[in-house]
Amino acid sequence: MKQSGRFTDLARVVFFFSENRISLAGLVLTTASAITLAWFWVLELMSPHPMHPYTGILFFLILPGFFFAGLGLIPLGMWFRRRKLRRKGEIPGEFPQVDLGSSAIRKGLFIVVGATALNILILGTASFKGVEYMDSTQFCGQACHSVMSPELTAYKDGAHSRVTCTQCHIGPGAGWFVKSKISGTRQLIAVSLKTYSRPIPSPVEHLRPARETCEQCHWPQKFHGDKMVVRTKYAEDEGNTATTTVLLLKIGGRTWQGQAGIHGRHLDDGERITYVAADSRRQTIAKITYKDDKGQLVDYLADDNKLTPDELAKLPSRPMDCVDCHNRPAHTFEMPSPALDKAINSQHISRELPFIKKKAMEVLKVDYPTQEAAVAQIPATLTTFYRTSYPEIYAQKKQLVEAAANAVKEIYLRNVFPQMKITWGTYPNHIGHQDSAGCFRCHDGTHNTKDGKMIAADCDTCHTILAQDEKDPKILKDLQIK
Repeated sequence: MKQSGRFTDLARVVFFFSENRISLAGLVLTTASAITLAWFWVLELMSPHPMHPYTGILFFLILPGFFFAGLGLIPLGMWFRRRKLRRKGEIPGEFPQVDLGSSAIRKGLFIVVGATALNILILGTASFKGVEYMDSTQFCGQACHSVMSPELTAYKDGAHSRVTCTQCHIGPGAGWFVKSKISGTRQLIAVSLKTYSRPIPSPVEHLRPARETCEQCHWPQKFHGDKMVVRTKYAEDEGNTATTTVLLLKIGGRTWQGQAGIHGRHLDDGERITYVAADSRRQTIAKITYKDDKGQLVDYLADDNKLTPDELAKLPSRPMDCVDCHNRPAHTFEMPSPALDKAINSQHISRELPFIKKKAMEVLKVDYPTQEAAVAQIPATLTTFYRTSYPEIYAQKKQLVEAAANAVKEIYLRNVFPQMKITWGTYPNHIGHQDSAGCFRCHDGTHNTKDGKMIAADCDTCHTILAQDEKDPKILKDLQIK
């Protein structure tokens, strides 16, 4: 049979069985969805502003669903019509003739073929745009509204604000992409039913290993040497007295002589350290296994470990990687004192205002029922304090008072979210040991081997202190650093 004859026969079958309400409804649904999607994509390309996240859900997720549903209804209706006619014995031996000589029939076929090609194009584009939208920071951070609001706020204020969520949380490859979508479906159900945890548990148990995500950009084995750190903090006295600490942080890495410094001793091409945590938040470290330079494994047990050897063996052993120290790389929440020190140091809060550090600490630690309440009360409390206690300063430096009140309010809004039960210290940062146990989870002087070797808590192990809490450090003068 010639190809044209086969096409004619197929066209006759399709025309005959598609004459039903279900197929026609599918055709209308598909066509309407396709036109709407195409119109929106044109508007999106022409608009200078980013779209609202819920608009994206409608046009990238819901409408493509209707489009696919319409495509499915067309063959479904044909199947139902065929089954119905077959039961009645009414399927004709020869289907009605489709006269390709008729200009109307030819135009109809051209329309069907063209619509099919267009549908394939729209189908592919909608699929791509849908996946692209679900991988966007806008969808991850805003579509779930209050659930991800804390993480999005910290992300925007962090060092990784130009890195998309999926680059860290999914990374390259199809395997983790599929896993993330399965996990995301479960999370969307929890958000819809409002059964999600408040606050969201941390750390993320099934986070992809840092070697497959963080180390796509960072190289911990690269030798960095020592890094100079200057930290200024302010007292809660009338003059907001400043004191400065200067230290050299021994970051290290791999050298021609071997591993050195913090990165060199904690991270390697292989597994240098594994540990067993006694709690789900990995704050209490019961056992540490270290591979020394000779390749020998050395076990360190916590003195206060109350687990039996059998109980300890049942707990998961985790290879140490970047996120065990850099546990909040893109979602860092601050504590009130260092956050205020940073704001004063950057002159968003003026030291000229007496007791500003003390009063700001007081208003930040108030247990406000909502962020809206904090927005109203923090500026009002600080303004009232200076207007009543220091009326002359308030009259002369009203703008500084208002700027300080606004800066304190912003610190609260970046770090405290009552609706998610997130307050100061809910998510500790393990870098260093200023605001949480951090390094001292292991370097606390209580983890020992059977023969008495101890993981030291010596300050000089990780840094060299050049000045500590000095008002005018000499080292900064010598280096001509203000």
